[in-house]
Amino acid sequence: MKLILTEDIPRLGSQGDVVNVKDGYGRNYLIPLGKAMPATPGNLAKLDDRMRVEEVRVRKDKRLAEDMAERLASVSCTIRVQADEHDKLYGAVHERDVTQALADQGIEIDPHWVVLEEPLKMLGVYPVKLHLFKGVEAEIKVWIIRE
Repeated sequence: MKLILTEDIPRLGSQGDVVNVKDGYGRNYLIPLGKAMPATPGNLAKLDDRMRVEEVRVRKDKRLAEDMAERLASVSCTIRVQADEHDKLYGAVHERDVTQALADQGIEIDPHWVVLEEPLKMLGVYPVKLHLFKGVEAEIKVWIIRE
């Protein structure tokens, strides 16, 4: 049975792919849950139209992300925290703290864009990556200073 996937399914395919599956899997699972639709000529035409619209949207979103990455290239933010005499923080700086520091400067970003491998626990200057879009990243400097 040939189906058009309406969402990404691990080990089967991505949204918009035309896949061959066993009849029972398609009829009893994928189609009733809305994860796929039959690959009829009408549905293939709809898919083609939807993919063109999606491609335009993705290009626009990527362009906006690239513009934002250029603006963020020279941005740095300062976070004031309490620390002991060895420069170790009483707590840690997380993604939401970086987001709030940027918001204080008038730069609104999604907290999920901030990529920290682990929370920052010492005073200092840290490069922090922002994942703005697939293939588009920016790096800002975060200054963590004593209150």
